[in-house]
Amino acid sequence: MDDHRDYWDGQAATFDDEPDHGLGDPATREAWRQLLAAHLPAPPSDVVDLGCGTGTLSVLLAEAGHRVRGTDLSPAMVERARAKATAAGLDVTVVVGDAAVPPYDETSADVVLCRHVLWALPDPAAALARWVGLLRPGGRLVLVEGRWHTGAGIGADECRALLEPHATDVRVVPLTDDVYWGGPIDDERYLLLAL
Repeated sequence: MDDHRDYWDGQAATFDDEPDHGLGDPATREAWRQLLAAHLPAPPSDVVDLGCGTGTLSVLLAEAGHRVRGTDLSPAMVERARAKATAAGLDVTVVVGDAAVPPYDETSADVVLCRHVLWALPDPAAALARWVGLLRPGGRLVLVEGRWHTGAGIGADECRALLEPHATDVRVVPLTDDVYWGGPIDDERYLLLAL
């Protein structure tokens, strides 16, 4: 785990340079805002953002009126996420922690959001069971994942199969529009919603 932490600490300074990480382009930012608004309950709701990185989605959701708690393994990422929330004048709680074993009470969230983290965990099935346990009745799990051109990642069918024991309704929304990524893609990217 220390190797992973060190790696992501080293990435923190330039992490937001990627169009889909920093959401610096207004069109990309608006696309993500609309995408999340379409799949989250109306604000305010309690959202846990696991593997929140520099807090871009945490801040986006707090701006929309949600109560957001973020967790990331990297202290450098957490520091940047806190600074981003403070600069925006938003109350977002961000802590250092392992997304696979979140530091939150069971049934304490309306939404668990996780973007591009599940595929990298040593036991995705166990992590999903924990994440579902964080949800209140009627809550939803929102995952943004993919199978990238490098071969890394997790495909939508595999992700759906891992979730089906824990959710009665699992939906996959392909994210093929260039606007989400800052340019054309040639791999599988999707949002998975579990209710």
